[in-house]
Amino acid sequence: MKIISKKIVKLLRKKALKISFAESCTGGLLSSSITSISGSSKVFTLGLITYSNQAKVKLLKVSPNILKKHGAVSYETCLSMVKNLSKISKTNVSISVTGIAGPNGGTRNKPVGLVYIGLKKGTKILVKKFIFKSKKRLSIQRSTVNEAFKLILKTI
Repeated sequence: MKIISKKIVKLLRKKALKISFAESCTGGLLSSSITSISGSSKVFTLGLITYSNQAKVKLLKVSPNILKKHGAVSYETCLSMVKNLSKISKTNVSISVTGIAGPNGGTRNKPVGLVYIGLKKGTKILVKKFIFKSKKRLSIQRSTVNEAFKLILKTI
């Protein structure tokens, strides 16, 4: 993770871009991975850990109706998270993450390992769905961070 984090920070600095994160299932691992790199203060603006639905509503202005209808782990919630993060942070690149890291909490329709990652850069918005096969919490969190980093690199 360290090598890809360095690459992202270097690229963001080179292109004079700022980045922000809204995390749920990764609990700050995404922000921590970037801020562990020297020079990240030049590119990293904001990291929100909106773990609860209440935090998603209060801080990210996710509509309670979206949460009620689709749940916290959904395309719609992830999309709302990334759009509103972009408005709040005023960064060039915004990332949102929501998912079920396990080992408990999964259902047939939303299994452990289900994760949505949202990315907004300028007017471009992308939300990708992942189902990680591991049932280990840290493994799912790390896989989520790696996939988020891949999306960032493809987009910037």
